[in-house]
Amino acid sequence: MLGSAWRVHWVAGAVATVGGHLLLESWADLEEREQASRVDPGDPFLTDPDYRVDARLTRYFTRSSFAHLSSETKRNYTKDCCLFFNFLWARDKDWWQAESEDLLDFEDWRRWSPRNPRRIGGAKWNRELAALRHLYAWAVRQRYVAVSPVTEREVIGRHGEVIRVPAARAKDVRSSNVKWLTPRAYRLWRDVGLRGYDADGRRDQHWYGRNDDRNAAYSDLLFSSGVRRTEGGSLLTIEVPERAGENRRFYAGRLGREVTKSRRERTFYISAEALAAVESYCLTTRRAVIRRAQAKRRYEQLDGILVVTRQTGRQGSMLHWRDAAGRSVRRPLTSLDVSERALLFVEGPGGLEPLWLWLSESGMPFLPHSWEAVYRAASQRCQKVLAGKVASPPFFTPHMARHSFALHMLVALQHVHDRRFGLTPKERRDFRLLYGDVWRMVKDLLGHQSEETTRNIYLAPVADLQVRSLLLDESGPDTTDLLAAIARMSEQVMDTDDFAVTAAEEAP
Repeated sequence: MLGSAWRVHWVAGAVATVGGHLLLESWADLEEREQASRVDPGDPFLTDPDYRVDARLTRYFTRSSFAHLSSETKRNYTKDCCLFFNFLWARDKDWWQAESEDLLDFEDWRRWSPRNPRRIGGAKWNRELAALRHLYAWAVRQRYVAVSPVTEREVIGRHGEVIRVPAARAKDVRSSNVKWLTPRAYRLWRDVGLRGYDADGRRDQHWYGRNDDRNAAYSDLLFSSGVRRTEGGSLLTIEVPERAGENRRFYAGRLGREVTKSRRERTFYISAEALAAVESYCLTTRRAVIRRAQAKRRYEQLDGILVVTRQTGRQGSMLHWRDAAGRSVRRPLTSLDVSERALLFVEGPGGLEPLWLWLSESGMPFLPHSWEAVYRAASQRCQKVLAGKVASPPFFTPHMARHSFALHMLVALQHVHDRRFGLTPKERRDFRLLYGDVWRMVKDLLGHQSEETTRNIYLAPVADLQVRSLLLDESGPDTTDLLAAIARMSEQVMDTDDFAVTAAEEAP
């Protein structure tokens, strides 16, 4: 029986013991063969609808520049390629037989065809196009295909240079689908969607959430720090900042280069309230699931885990463990990718414990992509609980947390610059020369390489509304009022007033 589609598979960290059957025993040396072929745990490979593996594609996924992409980009690009391969298969073509006309027809189907109930926008199409361009450019260099189906055209860059871009690149990429939540609108979504409150702010007696403190703590981390889903979702307990009795509003932490999109280390800041929520989760729910897993000896049954024996270097930045052969291994914490982090354990008072911060009910690492389902369920709960009680129940995503953080920080930093210090215009200019413009500060907090991205995508509402004039108004509202004013002027920024039901709506 043939399969129905191309499928993505991921190389496991360890191979289970096989025996009792000649066919299975012939695969007993699979791990050694993978190592000889330079196939590493966490690498993807594809099977076509006939369950065959194309060695050329495997070489691309393991030995080309694809292997150096971030884990999230690998996951996305692999799925994007599969979609195109399935489209080609329906035309009786394999991936290496693709032509430019196929790509044009694929774009039409993905973006505009009425036969496709899940059409996508320009931004999503550009990402899929980037995935295909990356693959076929490599295939041309390797002479596996004569010409890439992704044709290109020349355009003039910002600095007058000539650059080549895909001819099919969408121009209608807008931030109109992006929403920003003010802090109080976010708290409504969190309390109802993640914590199980009702529309009146009371605990719902029918709420049976078992991970509400974990989910709320993770969400608060993202909203208060602006870190990406994978960056926050792959944190280790030893990377959580310590308060140590200090009384601050924000605490600094470091993100390793292998978990950031830019592949560069960077500092992030988490609010004291969000940090307290993370600490509370660690002392309660997290500790409980670890104890249950230890009682079932679940961690001892795992293969391929890395038991850290000690930390050295500045702030414990160097981890030491022994590999399967008993050899001492020393690795900088910042060099560990997401899959390696999930394997890190320490010997605690009750036995082995994971260093991974966010754990599932089984005590195993709760992987970053799993948070999408948590946020989706929370938004669905808001729709259900608040239906008929608010005009438009809030929805939220991990990436909206990043946008909302950027907006909040821009307003707060501008407020500090222009009001708290009571500076004269000249002193204000000198202050900016010394500490930098607030746009650049927000860019650095987000880890963007270009300020243009920060301005045009993450902070489009305030760029359009000229929020600077609002902030310099001598009547001077506080940060909460400023965000509320921005929300009233932009349909993309949601505040609690946006969810209120008017008297006309309440009338029978």
